[in-house]
Amino acid sequence: MKSIRVTPEEMQRRTLHYKDMQPYKRAHHDRSGIAPEALERLAAHCVFPIMVPHDYTGRGAQAPIKGAPGVILSLTESPPGDGAALHIHEQTIENFFCVTGRFLIFWGDQGENSIELGPFDFCSIPPGVVRGFKNISNETGRLLAVIHVQSQSQADRIAFTPDEGDRIARDFGPQTVSALKEIGIHFDAGVETVAA
Repeated sequence: MKSIRVTPEEMQRRTLHYKDMQPYKRAHHDRSGIAPEALERLAAHCVFPIMVPHDYTGRGAQAPIKGAPGVILSLTESPPGDGAALHIHEQTIENFFCVTGRFLIFWGDQGENSIELGPFDFCSIPPGVVRGFKNISNETGRLLAVIHVQSQSQADRIAFTPDEGDRIARDFGPQTVSALKEIGIHFDAGVETVAA
């Protein structure tokens, strides 16, 4: 195979330095008026989008690196005790690689099952499984999240329970729930649709 040449400018567009990362809670506050505290209630303290497919429109769309279809990369940072609430990734596989700290990865409708991840441990969660995580160490923990999109649509719809949506609406207003839905965060986990 013949090699290709990449200019330094092209490689710069494919590079992200940690010091330049911006959490998506800041971008969504600036863009949609979503209170950072609302996103923190659902996700890790900071979620730094790294790379998304070119046509991705979800919560990490502002990622600086646009990649090929099928892969979404982000880095989460959680102080001790912080993590993500129980949620479902409906059609994507969510993979966690622990970089620093120790995390309890829990799953099941009530989070009744769990495993621990330490530095350099990895866990892959299939679509449709209720899951969450929590930093159980006494230091800031970081997880590299690799989301594998398996459909033609380069989206990652996630769902929390209707109760969580009610709490967000009560504390931050119904417009916040609407804005969250616009970036792929829904509040219908566990709600079954019954055909008439």
